Amino acid sequence: MIQMFHVYKTFGKDLEALVDVDLHIHKGEMVFLTGPNGAGKSTLLRLIFCDELPTSGQILVNGRNIVRMKPGVVPQLRRTLGIVFQDFKLLRDRTVEDNLALVAKVVGKTTLEAKRKVAQLLTLVGLSHKAQMVPYKLSSGEQQRVAMARALMNDPLILLADEPTGNLDPELATDVLRLLFEINAQGTTVLVATHNLKLAEEAGCRTVFLKQGRIVGEWQQVNRLAG
Repeated sequence: MIQMFHVYKTFGKDLEALVDVDLHIHKGEMVFLTGPNGAGKSTLLRLIFCDELPTSGQILVNGRNIVRMKPGVVPQLRRTLGIVFQDFKLLRDRTVEDNLALVAKVVGKTTLEAKRKVAQLLTLVGLSHKAQMVPYKLSSGEQQRVAMARALMNDPLILLADEPTGNLDPELATDVLRLLFEINAQGTTVLVATHNLKLAEEAGCRTVFLKQGRIVGEWQQVNRLAG
């Protein structure tokens, strides 16, 4: 689903954000990308959804080489991706239901399809009873779950989550982690970037370590929370 070959990303003359990155993530995998702040995790995610282009190297996402992709094709690729940001990026003056319905409209769903999908996703994230509330009245954990529901509105093949538990206490972080497992169990490939090594260890998934823009190792153990 995601393949990176000798990827470099340099900002300015000498700020190396990524250095010779080789990464292969298979369909249906759930992978954690971890490392300290400034290691290059967010930059790597931005390359995958074409917010940035690599300085050199090749990147294939869903079989498409994004380096050679024409700008007009980028929106088509992004429709196969779901993205969850640390700061949620929810519309504060719209209800939870409206936040999701707006995405449904963008991806071309009819009003009836949108209504059904919104209901389905709010049930998935356990927020059906909060559909008519505005985001700023929700807890941080609830806002994060709304952000995940919004990212799933287009039935993405890949879900990218950038520090999805960064603003949450340990108990809420575990709830979000369980939701990620559930999303992955439904067939979505999930890539989670986090500086929280303990969270990655708790997840027990394949974990790739970044340091100063380089992949310095990876490990995998039995998943203790899924299911």
